[in-house]
Amino acid sequence: MDSDFLNAFTQPSTVDQFLNETVIAKGEKRKLLKPTSSNNPKLEQLKLFLIDWINRTLQEEHIVVKSLEEDLFDGLVLHHLLEKLGSLKLDVDKIALTEKKQRQKLSVIMEAVAKCLQLEESQLKWSVESILTKDLLSTLHLLVAIAKHFNPSLALPPNVQVETITIENTSRGLKASNAVENITDNKESTEAQSNDAFDELFSRAPDKLEAVKKVFLQFVNQHVGKLGLSVKDIESQFSDGVILLILIGQLEGYFLNLRNFFLTPASTTEMLHNVNLALDLLADGGLLNFSVNSEDIVKGDMKSTMRILYCLYSKYKTKEA
Repeated sequence: MDSDFLNAFTQPSTVDQFLNETVIAKGEKRKLLKPTSSNNPKLEQLKLFLIDWINRTLQEEHIVVKSLEEDLFDGLVLHHLLEKLGSLKLDVDKIALTEKKQRQKLSVIMEAVAKCLQLEESQLKWSVESILTKDLLSTLHLLVAIAKHFNPSLALPPNVQVETITIENTSRGLKASNAVENITDNKESTEAQSNDAFDELFSRAPDKLEAVKKVFLQFVNQHVGKLGLSVKDIESQFSDGVILLILIGQLEGYFLNLRNFFLTPASTTEMLHNVNLALDLLADGGLLNFSVNSEDIVKGDMKSTMRILYCLYSKYKTKEA
């Protein structure tokens, strides 16, 4: 066995587990997530985000995804997702029980995805076999590509990088090589291309910040005050997404069913759900044309929160005037 293969893992027990769970034929090469990626918090955030996005998208179909690895490999969820997002009608059975049927179904789905995304086979970072065998790396690449194509305003968690290991079964044994791979876009490069008035405000005119916050607070309270609510602090009172959802509902005329969001979120996951729902509503209404990291809102990032409020303020201030 190649010595680099052993060095690719942190513990010998991990090697044994990998060999027991992974079968690589002679001459075959496979790229996988390194086991150490399970400790990557950004990766976990992306997985939770995608699960939440799928569940919200397929809510009317009463489909609930709990695990990307276990719930997508048979093609059922992907089938519904493509029909919902792309208004596609795929000539496949809704439910495929046997592995043969699942492989056939995934083949049709993968062809439809490649056609929609206008990708050649050499550009694909997934395959029928990798999805069928519950390969998380391939599943993440596939879902991110679908999300970016059908919902470009979706605020995917940025800067998600993972460690990968490529295993090749050669005549001399297993050979391995390590690499770092991007799953989502780099936030820094995106921000460098899209500096806006708020960057200027925070960096060059901090003395005017309080005046801008006062204008936003007055605007917000004018609308949520009708429901007996009061906002005094932008930094903290928008972090759980509740006030933001209520404000959007008041301005855009949405009736937000209490079953669709958490009125009293008790965890970061529930807060992220609320914020992501708010961002989706803004994007659907054509009010959000830039990328927003929902985690920044939850963390109380002032600049991100003010950008969101400005989307609403810029549309409705003229109507009020």
